Formats: sequence, C-alpha cells, structure tokens
Amino acid sequence: MKFIDDIKDYVSRHPWLDRWVLNKYVITTVLFGIYFLFIGDQSLIKQMKRARKISSLQEQIQESRKNIDVYQHELNYLANPDSLERYAREHYHMHAPNEEVYIVK
Repeated sequence: MKFIDDIKDYVSRHPWLDRWVLNKYVITTVLFGIYFLFIGDQSLIKQMKRARKISSLQEQIQESRKNIDVYQHELNYLANPDSLERYAREHYHMHAPNEEVYIVK
C-alpha cells in the first residue's frame, strides 16, 4: 500500500493532475487511443503491415505481367513453323537426319 499512498501524496501536491490527467474522460480517451493504435484489428501497426504486403503483391503482379508479355511474344514467334524449327535448332541443338552439327562455345 506504500506505492498507492505515494501516488495519492503526489497527486495531492499537484492538483492539476486530479483535474486533467486523472479525469475519467481523459483516461477513457487514452485507453481507447491505445487500443486503436496498437491492439485492435484495425490497429496502426497491422495497417502498416497490410500496406507493405499490398505493395509487395503489386510488385509481384507487375513482374508477372512482364513475364506474361515475354512468354506471349515467344509464343507468337513459335507459332510459325520456320521459327519453331530455328528455335529448336538453336536452343536444343536439334538437326536434320543427314546433317552434322558443330557446337562452338
């Protein structure tokens, strides 16, 4: 009880504490503020994490769209039989039956 008596003594020496800081409305407002900033489902910390996650996912979407464009261009290129043959010869070292292939690195 020494601790509580010390607090009461301190408050009695500083009357402004009793009027403003220990007011039930101020205490309630502070508690709600702490709850909404740090504890609740819509807390500031959780919203910042969600914002970082959203920006990360948007970057992944942009990267995926770039990859789709590259693959779409490659697919259009390979739709032609001549370009398909050229691609197979260059990338997979394929050759015709009576043809010799020399690979130079």
